Amino acid sequence: MIFFNFWALVQWYLRPFVKWFLRKTTCLCELQRICYGEKAGAPRTCKVEKSLTLSRTREVKEVVSYFDSLVIERRFLLAGVQDVVDPALSIIMRVKKINPKLHSPFIVSFRRCLQQIWSYRQLMEEVEEMRKTQYDSNDASHEQKLLKLWSLLVPNEELEARVTKQWQHIGFQGDDPKTDFRGMGLLGLENLLFFATEYPQASSHVLSHSHHPSYGYTFAIVGINLTSMAYYLLKDGSAKTYMFNAKNDLPDIKLFHRFYCYLFYEFDKLWIESKPKNIMEFSVIFKKFENCIRMEMADPASVFRINLEVDTI
Repeated sequence: MIFFNFWALVQWYLRPFVKWFLRKTTCLCELQRICYGEKAGAPRTCKVEKSLTLSRTREVKEVVSYFDSLVIERRFLLAGVQDVVDPALSIIMRVKKINPKLHSPFIVSFRRCLQQIWSYRQLMEEVEEMRKTQYDSNDASHEQKLLKLWSLLVPNEELEARVTKQWQHIGFQGDDPKTDFRGMGLLGLENLLFFATEYPQASSHVLSHSHHPSYGYTFAIVGINLTSMAYYLLKDGSAKTYMFNAKNDLPDIKLFHRFYCYLFYEFDKLWIESKPKNIMEFSVIFKKFENCIRMEMADPASVFRINLEVDTI
């Protein structure tokens, strides 16, 4: 630990010299070297984020601080590229003495990195607020979403009452699902609802697996556990691999929901393949699954897609 701290201190003091040396020998600043040398997506954006975060240049630090303030105010995505990102990009290019006529490819790459970095940070704020919002049975919108979840997952059976044992059919613990949302708040319900809405075939297939006579599990409770996993992967930055490698999307709540759906579908496959003796093996298999996901995300080149396969067990 002492050696690690010492080495980090050495790197901190050596960093300006190394950057100066490389600037002189390559005629490119650090941001240019990253944008030209790293693969688009997480490999490039994560290194750009690190470079901006460690920058000691006053103007760059002001841009970073300004973007962070927009995130707190939830105005980064609403502000748009032309109003916020492009002026900041111009400031950084001026400070770094980058000629826009000679380095137009850099502008495109760097703009994308800025959008991804602060869209991700704003997403974290949005997800955190949703997690803190507790399910309220007196809120008509909350109740409507819960009832919609039932109708999507069990379209051929009506609920006998709002509080009923029927909820256990889709994996809630008791007669009233609201008690199961305490840990992840409204985020848990939103995740489940998105899975059932956007991937009806996959969610129905996974639900059928949860009713297996030998390998069955509580669908909704497992789903809420996976919400917790997705939340912490987002919070500690591991999910950047998934978010930044999504070519056609910026990090937003919809992309987070898709990430959750990927986790749910892949966990279900692992659970069935593991052929657990009983539900008591859940924690072991769940931890194994989380470790596998974290290992995959440690490689910034990894790309994650839901590969829908209908099987019979």
